[in-house]
Amino acid sequence: MDNLIEIRWHGRGGQGAKTASLLLADAAFNTGKYIQGFPEYGPERMGAPITAYNRISDKPITVHSNIYEPDYVVVVDDTLLDVVPVTDGLKETGAIVINTTKSPEIIKKSLNGYTGAVYTIDARKISIETLGKYFPNTPMLAAIVKVSKIMTDEAFLEDMKGSFKHKFAKKPEVIEGNMKALEMALKEVKKI
Repeated sequence: MDNLIEIRWHGRGGQGAKTASLLLADAAFNTGKYIQGFPEYGPERMGAPITAYNRISDKPITVHSNIYEPDYVVVVDDTLLDVVPVTDGLKETGAIVINTTKSPEIIKKSLNGYTGAVYTIDARKISIETLGKYFPNTPMLAAIVKVSKIMTDEAFLEDMKGSFKHKFAKKPEVIEGNMKALEMALKEVKKI
């Protein structure tokens, strides 16, 4: 399928990977793309490894399965690098985006020989600075948008502002912090 981008998210229950994948799907849809955003359900519980997926395309998507050969992988919790085979099926032409402060040498040892692009971001620092608490999904969402170039930064931020106004209608005080988290993440994600 032409112009199809497939993304697999790895996180732990309660970190917002599922929510981030659904927000990405909504943002891509609002820019005119065809989308899928879905979690893989298993024995979910707080702290247990979870997987979520996105498919984004300029044309209707006719595939309805898990994603086995993603273009991009997002790792919301770097402790999963040694627990879950996060690089399985990951295309060498794609990239992996990891929430970590570990050195590039340590990260690369955990990637099972993956030779494609590797990006890192300190989502903990960003979320603590902007939100006052550790919510890694917001910075990770911005990081994958930046790396994958699914949409422009401007279109993404504009869409997310509207999304947050709706999502946080009863807590408008958190909108500004979430927007700052997105803006910081777009600037701080880096290739190693």
